[in-house]
Formats: sequence, C-alpha cells, structure tokens
Amino acid sequence: MIIGSISENLNLEKRVAITPEIIKKYKSLGLEINLVKNYATHLGIQDDEYELNGAKILDSENEVLSSSDAIVQMNILNDSNLNKLIQKQILIGVLNPYSNEKKLKEIISKNINCFSLELLPRITRAQSMDILSSQANLAGYKAVVDSFSYFQKAIPMMMTAAGTISAAKVLVVGAGVAGLQAIATAKRMGAIVFATDVRMASKEQVESLGGKFLMVEGSENLETAGGYAKETSDEFRKKQEELITETLKKIDIVICTALIPGKKAPIIIKKEMINVMSTGSVIYDLAASQGGNSELTQVDKIVDNNGIKIMGETNILNKLPISASNLYSKNMFNFISNLFNKEKNSFDINLEDEIIEKTKIK
Repeated sequence: MIIGSISENLNLEKRVAITPEIIKKYKSLGLEINLVKNYATHLGIQDDEYELNGAKILDSENEVLSSSDAIVQMNILNDSNLNKLIQKQILIGVLNPYSNEKKLKEIISKNINCFSLELLPRITRAQSMDILSSQANLAGYKAVVDSFSYFQKAIPMMMTAAGTISAAKVLVVGAGVAGLQAIATAKRMGAIVFATDVRMASKEQVESLGGKFLMVEGSENLETAGGYAKETSDEFRKKQEELITETLKKIDIVICTALIPGKKAPIIIKKEMINVMSTGSVIYDLAASQGGNSELTQVDKIVDNNGIKIMGETNILNKLPISASNLYSKNMFNFISNLFNKEKNSFDINLEDEIIEKTKIK
C-alpha cells in the first residue's frame, strides 16, 4: 500500500504532512511513500533527504495522486486535485468539514473515504494523534513571543538604580491548549498573567501554571462532553463583559484563543472594552481565522485603535513550519498506524473504532 502527499498552496500553508524522519516508521509498517518533486524545499528539506529515508520522489502531482492508496495532507486539496481522486482512495488531513461540506459530499459520493483529524475524540488512545493539541501548543507559544515583540516595554519586573520597571500584565482569553501554553510562556518571560474561560475545569490548570483565574460570579461549568466550550447565555456574556472590562484597565497584552468547534469564534472583547486599555497595549487574536474574539480584529492586519494594536493572522504556524510539521507528521503517522492493518496489508475502516468513526466524514 502506498501513502502519497503533494505540496500545499505555499501562499497559505507552509507546513507539510510528512517529514523525512517519519518515513522509516511508515516503511516498518510495510507502507511505501510517494512525494511530489520539491515537496519540502521551502523548508530547506531537499528531496535527497526524503529519498535517503526510503521515499520515492515523483515528477508531478498527477503521478502521486494516481499511484497512491491514501493521500495525506495538511489541508483539503484544491478543486482540481480533488477531481483527480479515484474510487476507494483515502484522503486524510485537516479537511474543515464545516466550511468544506459541499466539496466533501461530492468526493464521498465517488466512494472516496475522507478523514478529518480535527474531529478526533478526546480519549486517551487518541492523544498521540491529537493535531489540535500539538499545533495549538506551538500557536500559544508563538502568539506570546510575537505580541511581546510588538509591546514596546520590558516584560519582567526590573529593579535598577534609576528605579523599578513593573512587570507586564497579560490576560489570556480561553484556557485550552493554546491558552495554557500562552500562560506558561508569558510566566516564563516574567509577566503577571490572568486568564478566563467558561470551563470551570480550567481554573486548576491555570493556577497550576501561576496564572490568576478570573471567574464570572455565579457561573456554571460550560463544557461539552468532549471537553470543548459551549456557547454562553446572554446573562453570562454580560457578566463576563463587565469582569473583563474592569480587568482590561490594568492589562498590557491580551492573547485571545477562545474557539467553539464548527462555529464562528465568540466576540468577547468589544470595541468599547478595548478603549479602556492603555496606549501601547497589544491584543493578539489567535481566533482571527474564525472571526476573532476581538470586535476589531482583521485577518492578517495590524489594526491601530488609538495606539492599541490588534493583531490577527490566518495561520500563525506558518512562522514555525518546521516544528509544526514535525509534530503534525507524527500525529498523522499514529492515525495511519491505527487505520492500517499490517497483517492484511490494507486500510481497515472499522467504524466500531471510536477514532475512525468520529473522524470519518459521512
């Protein structure tokens, strides 16, 4: 059986689904790897490195797509390449079924099996495949580093003969994987960190990292069975808005990470709330690609609102593509290991397996 992968649209995505060191693991399962020429040269990884590890380099995308039993990607293929897929092939990646519903229905109707890794269940057995966690960890780290670079003051407290510089105060909105990594990174760099989340379970996690958890008075745990945040009521949002507005008066940097799977990101920080912040403050919105947690967020732009910078990027991991690709390729391999039956030398789509059932697009 053959695993294939082609280059992504480099204007949008610099990560790759297969890195050289993972190929030997695929080979140990009895799988072959076909890659398109210059697959990862944009990352400084030459084709020779892939070939030395046992991959076959083909001249064109068409060759890879037509010769592979399973296609593994970072994102969904473009329309032209989707049309080249053939019956009984398997497509695996971050397929975003909520926004690509029509495309996916069309290719599924051609008897092509599609698996979207962001739908993985939050169970112990799926942790090694959890692309949301591995990628969000890096995103939380990078958001802090980038926001600190735009903040024109020192981050840690510094005591000098000329006087004391106070530590920067950071608010992290959303304490999922990205938020927790943002808290940890900001604390390591000497900031005073506050965090808020609708999931009460996150309070202990925030405090274990040295952050102060901001709790809406009388709030209940708004968490789904899968561990994600639920949508909040109007009453909760009003109380949350009052709490955050009061907090923002003393905050220098805000890291926004709050997302609801399959829906537009909740707007948590409104324009009038931003206006209470001090000049020179920074808001980094990791939810920008899904609309943003800040009302003023614009994708891939730095908005200046009376001296307060609001930043949002389509894909922050394009700034850490090698680290992100290394983690993603390991997640992908672990998923395929679960899907592939070595004894039968075939992919076993067993819908009684929760991992396979949850990630398969229907």
